Amino acid sequence: MLKNKRLIKLTVSLFAVLSCLLMMLTVSGEEDKEVLVIGVPADRTPVFYVDEASDEIVGIGVDVMRIAAKNAGYEPVFVDLQEATLKDALDSDAYDVVMPFGSAISSTEGKQSIVSESLIETPFTFVTEKNRNLSQFRNLKVGMLRSQSGVAETVRQRYPGITISTYETMDECVKALRGKKVDALLHNSYVWSYILQKPSYSDLKIQPAAVFSMEFRAGTLDTPKGQEIMERLNQGIGKITDTQRQAIALDYTSRRLYRYDLSDYLYQYKLVLLVFLLLLVSLIAFAMRRQKAASRKREEQIRQLVDIDPLTNMLSMNGFRKRVEELLHTHPDIQYLITYNNVRNFKFINDSLGREAGDDLLRFWGRKLLENLSEEETACRITADHFAILRRIQDEEKIKQDERNIIEPVRNFFIDQGKGTRVQICTGIYVLTPEDYQKIDVDKTLDFARLAEQRLRNTRKDGYEFYNPEEWKRGKQVADVCGRLPVAIREKELQVWYQPQVNYETGEIIGAEALCRWNHDKLGWLRPSEFIPILEEAGLIYDLDCYMWNQVCQDLQRWNQQGQHRTVSVNLSRCDIREELNIPGQFFDLIKAYDLTPDQLRIEITESAFAENPELLIRMTVKLREFGFQVEMDDFGSGYSSLHMLKEVPVDRIKLDLDFLSGAGDPERGRIIISHVVQLVQSLGMNLIAEGVENVSQANFLKSRGCIEMQGFYFYKPMSSSEFEELGEKPSSKNPEPK
Repeated sequence: MLKNKRLIKLTVSLFAVLSCLLMMLTVSGEEDKEVLVIGVPADRTPVFYVDEASDEIVGIGVDVMRIAAKNAGYEPVFVDLQEATLKDALDSDAYDVVMPFGSAISSTEGKQSIVSESLIETPFTFVTEKNRNLSQFRNLKVGMLRSQSGVAETVRQRYPGITISTYETMDECVKALRGKKVDALLHNSYVWSYILQKPSYSDLKIQPAAVFSMEFRAGTLDTPKGQEIMERLNQGIGKITDTQRQAIALDYTSRRLYRYDLSDYLYQYKLVLLVFLLLLVSLIAFAMRRQKAASRKREEQIRQLVDIDPLTNMLSMNGFRKRVEELLHTHPDIQYLITYNNVRNFKFINDSLGREAGDDLLRFWGRKLLENLSEEETACRITADHFAILRRIQDEEKIKQDERNIIEPVRNFFIDQGKGTRVQICTGIYVLTPEDYQKIDVDKTLDFARLAEQRLRNTRKDGYEFYNPEEWKRGKQVADVCGRLPVAIREKELQVWYQPQVNYETGEIIGAEALCRWNHDKLGWLRPSEFIPILEEAGLIYDLDCYMWNQVCQDLQRWNQQGQHRTVSVNLSRCDIREELNIPGQFFDLIKAYDLTPDQLRIEITESAFAENPELLIRMTVKLREFGFQVEMDDFGSGYSSLHMLKEVPVDRIKLDLDFLSGAGDPERGRIIISHVVQLVQSLGMNLIAEGVENVSQANFLKSRGCIEMQGFYFYKPMSSSEFEELGEKPSSKNPEPK
C-alpha cells in the first residue's frame, strides 16, 4: 500500500514538471511570434463583434483571419476600427492590416492598397420589405452601412446602374428602406442571419433572387512592408482548408455565436472527444453532403423563381432578358422583331368569367406560343396578361400561318367553349435595328414595342401596330433576299443576262458584260439594286459572284463548241477582295475546268474598290494579268480618286462612266472633261470603252473624240443568254451617222 502511495506521488510530481516545461515552451514560442495588429469593424455580428463575456472581438472573419495569421507566423491582435471608413483606416498607422475588403481600393489620401488572397467567400444578399419583390437590378437604389465603403465601391463596379446611399447604423438603413428612400438594403447573409432575428425587423425579408458572392480579403497600403505582410498572409491563407471555413461559418450562423476555443474543448472534454472523434468526423461529412445537396436545391429553386413564370411555365421577364441577349449574340445575322402583347378585355374576362378562366386563357396562350416558336426564338409572360415575343422576321405565308395557329385559337378560346366572349389582342411590334445588335438593351426595345401597342389600344381596336415600319420593310426584304439565296441558286432563279458591247465604227459586237437578274419565287423580277447591296451588307455577295462566274464559263464553253469565240466581262465585288480569297487562282481554275482561254474573261473591278484597299487590289490585279486575264476599271469618273488610280493600278481597259454627259451640271464642261480623259487614257496605252450610251448624239461625240467601243441602251438592253446566243456576231443596226 505504501509503495502504491509513493508511486502516485512520483507520477503527480512528474506530471507537474512536464506541465511546467510545456508551459515554458509555449510561452517561449509565443514570444517569438511577430504581433500583427488587425483593424476590424466590431459592429457586424456574426462576422465581427465584441463578445460580452470575454470583451474580445470575435466572429467568422476573426476566426478565419486568426488561422491564416498563425499559419503565417503572426500573433494576431484584433482592434476595433475608430475611423468612419476603410479608406480612412488605410491611412492610419494604428493597424498593420485592415478588414474586410472585396478588392483593392485607394485610401482617402489617394494611396494605393494591396489585398490578400480570399479568406472566405461571403454571400451578399438584398433585404426588402415583405411586400416588395425585386425583378431586376437595373436602376436599383440600395442602402448600405457607411463603414462598408470598400464593398460599396466593388458593387458599383459590378452593377453600374445601382445607386448606393450609406448610413451610420443599421437602424438608419432600415428607416430609409421603410421611408422608400431606398429599394433594398445590402449586406452579407451571415450578418442578415443575425440582424433579422431582431423582432422589430420582422417586416423585412431576404430576397433569394438577388444573391451574389464577394471575396473576403484583408488589406494594407502598397508598401514594401505591406507587400511582405501580404506575402506571408497569403501563405497562411493557402493552408486553410474548406472544412475549416465551413465549420466556422456554420458555427456562427446556427445561433451559437459564442463558442469556446478549440483548446478549451480539448482540455475539458478530451476523453469524450477522443471517444466520439470518429463519429464527429462522420457527422461533419454527412452534414456537408446534406448542405451541398440543399444548396443545389436552393439554387434550382431560385432559378425557377427568377427565370420561369409559374402560371404558364414560360420564361419570366428576367429569363427572357437573358435568352434574348444570348440569341442576339449567337445569331447576329438573323433579322429579329420583338413584340409586346396585351389582352385588351382581360379585366372583363376576369370579372365576368372568373379568375380561373383568365388563368386558363393565359396558360393556353403560352402553350400555343411554345408550340410554334423555333429554337432561335423565345417568348415570356411579363406579368398579368402581358406577353413578350422575340421572333424572326418572316414572309407573308409564315405570318398567315401564325395567325391560324396562334392568334385565332387564342381569340376564339372562350367561343370554342360556348361562352361567347371573343378575346381582343393588341400587339406592338418593334423591328430590331443594327444598333440594337451592337448595344443590346432588351427593356428599351420592349418599351418601343409597348409604345406601339399603346398607340393601337388607344384607337380601341385590336390587331398589331409597328413602332418602326421602315425597319420592318427593310428587315423583311433582307430576310426575303438572304434567306432565299441558297434556294434561288439551286432552283435557277438567278440568271445571267448579257449586255452586248459594240465597235461603233463597224457595228461589230466585240463582247458583253455579264449582269445578274433574279426572278424571285414570290417577289418576281428583282433589280440588281434591290438585292446586291443587301447581299454585300450580309456578307453573301461572294456566293452570288461565284455562281455567276461559273454560269458565264458554262456559256462560254458552249459557244466555243458552237464555233463562236466570245469575250465576256464579269464583275468582281469590292466585298470579294479579301486576303483569304485567292481570286486570281479561282479564275485560273475556272478557265482550266471549262477549257477556255484567259482572253475570254475580262475582270471588272469598280473604281471605288481600288480606293478602299489599293495595296491588296494592286497585288491581285498584277496576279490576274500574269495569268493572262484583262482587268477593267469599272465606273471610271464616278469617284474622287480616278487620276490617282490611273497612276497606281495596272489595268488594261477603262470603262468610262457617262455621268459627265447625262448627269447634272454644265454639259459643255462634261464634254471637255471626257475629251481629255479619252486622250489621257489613250496616252497611257490603255483601252477605253464608254458605258451608259443612251442616244446617237452621245455615241457620235465619243467617236469624234476617239472612243469607238461602247455599251448602252442605245445599242442593246441586257438580254437572256439565249437571246444573246441568237444575236450571234451580226453587226449592230446602230451605225454611225454619215458626216
